[in-house]
Amino acid sequence: MSKFDVLTIGNAIVDILSRCEDDFLSRNGIIKGAMNLIDAERAELLYSLMGPAHEASGGSAGNTAAGVASFGGRAAYFGKVAQDELGKIFQHDIRAQGVHYETKPDGTFPPTARSMIFITPDGERSMNTFLGACVDLGPEHVEPQVVADSKVTYFEGYLWDPPRAKEAIRECARIAHENGRETSMTLSDSFCVGRYRDEFLDLMRSGTVDIVFANKQEALSLYETEDFDLAIEKIAGDCKLAAVTLSEEGAIIVRGSERVKVDAIAIDRLVDTTGAGDLFASGFLYGYTKGKSLEECGKLGCLAAGIVIQQIGPRPMLSLKDAAVEAGLI
Repeated sequence: MSKFDVLTIGNAIVDILSRCEDDFLSRNGIIKGAMNLIDAERAELLYSLMGPAHEASGGSAGNTAAGVASFGGRAAYFGKVAQDELGKIFQHDIRAQGVHYETKPDGTFPPTARSMIFITPDGERSMNTFLGACVDLGPEHVEPQVVADSKVTYFEGYLWDPPRAKEAIRECARIAHENGRETSMTLSDSFCVGRYRDEFLDLMRSGTVDIVFANKQEALSLYETEDFDLAIEKIAGDCKLAAVTLSEEGAIIVRGSERVKVDAIAIDRLVDTTGAGDLFASGFLYGYTKGKSLEECGKLGCLAAGIVIQQIGPRPMLSLKDAAVEAGLI
């Protein structure tokens, strides 16, 4: 018997979210819709320029773990923070969501990671991330028994930025597969794909990763094409299972020759797209680890994504389990 449904591994980041106009991005050299890596000095500058802000524990994989727990699933998380105030905030928030989190902090430097997220009127988010303590995540932070006890181990592509996290991921994949478990990754964003295309493809083709999550732009970037149908055919051949999100058009699930199209849920108002892909993965993986059909998994993913984009911040404020029950999905 498994102790956990999903273990997620990622950059432990506290999100600082603020609204702005598009010209603010251009004036300050911020690439819209991307995750821009910044240093400590740039982080201080952008923080000083922000308007009223909302702080929330984030990080892509942390959001996914929180989503799994909100569905009633058993979630665990690996991610590195420092012994500082933001680190305490992150630890409290993720544990309060019901996620197993025991990664030990080592001192106060580098400080806990933070991401200044600027949300434009169209709901698009532009992230400016100082990785801080995240860069220290390494093989020594792997809890082998937690990996062995998790049905699926999921990690974010952003982990290919810090140097030693790759070693931790490969070790987790080894332990997972030795114990008959599966591994999963999200491609994170198209700029991340551009940096690590060959390595990501190798992870998929070698069987290190079984399940891949991507959005449309990431899938196109992965195969350096503008032909989406071609990208879908290629990703189907390169991994066991893939889920590609299509914003307001829902998602397409791909397994071998099988194609399952799932519609997005109707929403009242788009507030903030932060965490949409992370929450889609949480719903999909919750369903997958509970033996649901691919269509049901996709619907759970779209439900979670649709809920989170109607609020500020990447962690669901409503019970995803209650929402799924009301929708007749669980």
